Amino acid sequence: MRYVFHPEALNDYAEAVQYYTEQKVEVAQTFINVVEDTVYRIRESPTRYAKIDEDVRRCMARKFPYGVLYTIEQDYILILAVMHCSREPGYWKSRK
Repeated sequence: MRYVFHPEALNDYAEAVQYYTEQKVEVAQTFINVVEDTVYRIRESPTRYAKIDEDVRRCMARKFPYGVLYTIEQDYILILAVMHCSREPGYWKSRK
């Protein structure tokens, strides 16, 4: 199934990559790989992950404290947020 990032989800992702790049480039590359793997797992089995709000689901990233929040639309997956687990819950709700 194809996927689309909400523009603000891309901002979340870019900010996280920037943060990890400032720490160490290798860590940033690992983070990118982990998020790509998370999106792959979602695409392979979109209904596998628990709903956290109405029709919004979350798949946790491995090795990093991030979750990818998404909805399953008719013919694609909409990624709403790449959210750090300590960030204010629900900040992404206006993106639906």
